[in-house]
Amino acid sequence: MSELNSVQASLNYLVDTGIKPATHLYLPLGDPKRIVGDYKPFDVTIRDARPIADRFKLEREGFEFRRHQTKVTDFFDEDQRREIYDPEIENLVLEVSRAKRVVVFDQTVRVQSESTRAEKGVREPVPLVHNDYTDKSAAQRVRDILPAHEAEDLLTRRFAVIQVWRPLRWKVKKLPLAICDAQSMTPAEIFESDLIYRDRVGETMRMTHNPDHRWFYFPDMAPDEAMVFKTYESETDGRARFTAHTAFTDPTSPADALPRESIESRTFAFY
Repeated sequence: MSELNSVQASLNYLVDTGIKPATHLYLPLGDPKRIVGDYKPFDVTIRDARPIADRFKLEREGFEFRRHQTKVTDFFDEDQRREIYDPEIENLVLEVSRAKRVVVFDQTVRVQSESTRAEKGVREPVPLVHNDYTDKSAAQRVRDILPAHEAEDLLTRRFAVIQVWRPLRWKVKKLPLAICDAQSMTPAEIFESDLIYRDRVGETMRMTHNPDHRWFYFPDMAPDEAMVFKTYESETDGRARFTAHTAFTDPTSPADALPRESIESRTFAFY
């Protein structure tokens, strides 16, 4: 690890104040009521994982890096995402996870440019250390998405939420994705956080700082590359269950780099 190139960057961690954090997604960016909770930047070392990309395993560190071609020509086209990209992601997650069945249930496009977000109706990158699901919300999403009798049957067996992150039209040089080795996380740093929509309330995780966290990123990720990572695991036998991740400001990013554009796919993996 000490021989890997790295950058020093600030990551925004939760400060435990005893109040449950929350994000009101229906409120606009900049609204002081949108984010509930105190966050503090901590300087951390984020290692360039490219030289050892083949060493990371979904069940151990919680993530894997893959080359992955897509036939999608426009990720802003919902029909292409549904008809072309969903099956591509299903096959990729089946291969990586070795699950018996994979169900794609969400595709979220995120862009840094405010004008593109307004034009395309997409969301912004998240610059907070977080994980997307908890024991409660992962099971609830299965119940939300699948027929009741099927969901309850599937929830009696092992399942996971596995996500796939990739750039869209160009390499990501601004606000890349950093991911934390799941083996360096402990339950003491994990706090549930409400994710509040107009019509429902979900639950995610926020993390408090631990200097033992091991952070990695894959600089200059291109549209034919993908990071596959686990945001929930029902088994509690020592394998990776959650992976903290965040967008971060790379101090080596060129001043004239194009704004980040990415898509994250969320899937259920049933075993």
